[in-house]
Amino acid sequence: MERTVSARMVFRTIADTKAALAIAVARNPGYTSFAESLTVTADGQPVPFQELADNHGGRLHYMEFVEPTEVTVEYSATVAGQALAEEATLAELIRYVRPSRYAESDRLLPTAYAEFGGLHGAELLQAVRSWVFGELRYISGSSRGTDGAVETLLHRRGVCRDFAHLAIALLRSKDVPARLTAVYAPGLSPMDFHAVAEAHVNGAWHVIDPTGLAPRESMLRITAGRDSSDTAFLSTVGGRLTLTELRVSAVVNGQLPAEDPARLVMLG
Repeated sequence: MERTVSARMVFRTIADTKAALAIAVARNPGYTSFAESLTVTADGQPVPFQELADNHGGRLHYMEFVEPTEVTVEYSATVAGQALAEEATLAELIRYVRPSRYAESDRLLPTAYAEFGGLHGAELLQAVRSWVFGELRYISGSSRGTDGAVETLLHRRGVCRDFAHLAIALLRSKDVPARLTAVYAPGLSPMDFHAVAEAHVNGAWHVIDPTGLAPRESMLRITAGRDSSDTAFLSTVGGRLTLTELRVSAVVNGQLPAEDPARLVMLG
């Protein structure tokens, strides 16, 4: 499968702003071809940036702005083939079963055992995915950046990250390692960066998308972490910026694969 993705963003900084991007496709082994381009300009001039290795093949692109400026970022990639399955270390399995900022699994323990008490493995994944899909309504702009899984469950609505956080918290409550993964998602509508959950069952990481908005087989990983605090596509580590434009595209060469929510799928 060949996928072509792109992202364009424009943001305005104040003086002495340091920013990090997480928009590049993860460089995991297994792809048969991988071509990408990233340009960053300010007032028409190239901006130097530094590439930093992040978790699970992800990469951060770090840059600094001394003066207030308007910055334009253009990224594109064409990727063919499938990434190799990622093996989890014991440290990762421990990390991803702990409660985190946006996935408060300790607070949802009674809910998880009341709803999924006797379920395990693939059956548990499917049950959690279906339950979150049925309990929440997808409403653009309905949640705040500070909302976690508990707040999402109380309000019964959210966007993709909220659906993923709730699924992750419920799975961790049942001692299943789970993490949030940022992806490019061909078929997604409206198109944007997308967030899904990955859970470690049967010795491998499997992706679930409680929103049901895009086929999982065609998704491309950007990065992964405990929750959205680890996977933001744009963040500041000093100063401040205002995002004024964001456009994301993701397509496959040919037909989109059919989506079967009950099937175990690994991100490729």
